[in-house]
Amino acid sequence: MQLRLLEVNDFINAYKKSGAVLLDARSSGEYEKAHIPGAVSLPLLDNESRAIIGTAYKQQGREAAVLKGFELEGPRFHEKILRALTLAPDKQVFIYCWRGGMRSNILAWLLQMAGFRVTLLKGGYKTFRHWIINHYKTPRNYLVLGGKTGSGKTEILHLLQQAGEQMVDLEGLAHHKGSTYGALGQEPQHSQEHFENLLGWQLSDLDPARRIWIENESRLIGRNCLPPDFYDLQIKSPKISVDVDTQVRTQRILSEYACFPVDVLIERTVSVKNRMGPQHAKMAVDYLHAGDYEAWVGKMLEYYDKTYSHSSQQQPNSIDTTVPFKWDDHEVSLRKLINRANEIAK
Repeated sequence: MQLRLLEVNDFINAYKKSGAVLLDARSSGEYEKAHIPGAVSLPLLDNESRAIIGTAYKQQGREAAVLKGFELEGPRFHEKILRALTLAPDKQVFIYCWRGGMRSNILAWLLQMAGFRVTLLKGGYKTFRHWIINHYKTPRNYLVLGGKTGSGKTEILHLLQQAGEQMVDLEGLAHHKGSTYGALGQEPQHSQEHFENLLGWQLSDLDPARRIWIENESRLIGRNCLPPDFYDLQIKSPKISVDVDTQVRTQRILSEYACFPVDVLIERTVSVKNRMGPQHAKMAVDYLHAGDYEAWVGKMLEYYDKTYSHSSQQQPNSIDTTVPFKWDDHEVSLRKLINRANEIAK
């Protein structure tokens, strides 16, 4: 069977169009740290073998390392073929390793012997990372959605998407809602590198000629950090903030967080006592102990609203405007938001 070797742009475009399986030939440890979105791990070497072979390469050279690799993994080649057949019964696969070298080529040879059609990424995962980073430097028509805590910005983004707009849910990609309590109820966060991969991958699927809505975020979303080039473009892009009634925001926060154990809420509240002030933090904790969740939210909103106002003043957005948003009539409010965006675009 013929082997295709493609440059990164051609490789990714062909993979997205094909619907085929993408195999990561690196070790499981490398895969777990970060990988091309959608890839499935089929390591040529397990973590232990990779360490042994790496040592052999440093101490004895390439030939010794190759021989050691076949000694350790050769007897398991049939397992890899069977796994590949399970993943790709149509026998069409895309493969990459770290630099597009020995591991991906050996796996490609093995699968070709079993009748697979194989496409390899020239330069491997390393070239993919350069491709991802370049997406953050590319100027795009970002439109930032601002609003105070509890406004429902993430939900609004998804309503905009349903209305035909383009958007990126940064908090969804980060598995974190951005606040002190943002990790509650969320899946574990990705590594920084994989978060960047997911973000760049989603940007690559969007039309750069059309506007892309993103939520107004600080540099950090939990422990994931927005790439510097992306963040710089965000804070300079036009921003539309939604103005939602405080009582509505309070009820939205209650419905989202009051379901968690009180000791967890207390722990998270105490974690920001130095920033909000020990006395204010104590009052918030006392409200939780008393079961007065509405008063607790009110105290926390005092802190978050001040923080939001301060951070907004530090951002040099080219345009900064506000649109009232009523959740009891959100369809009308959404149209007003889109109309304001259209006015900015003129």
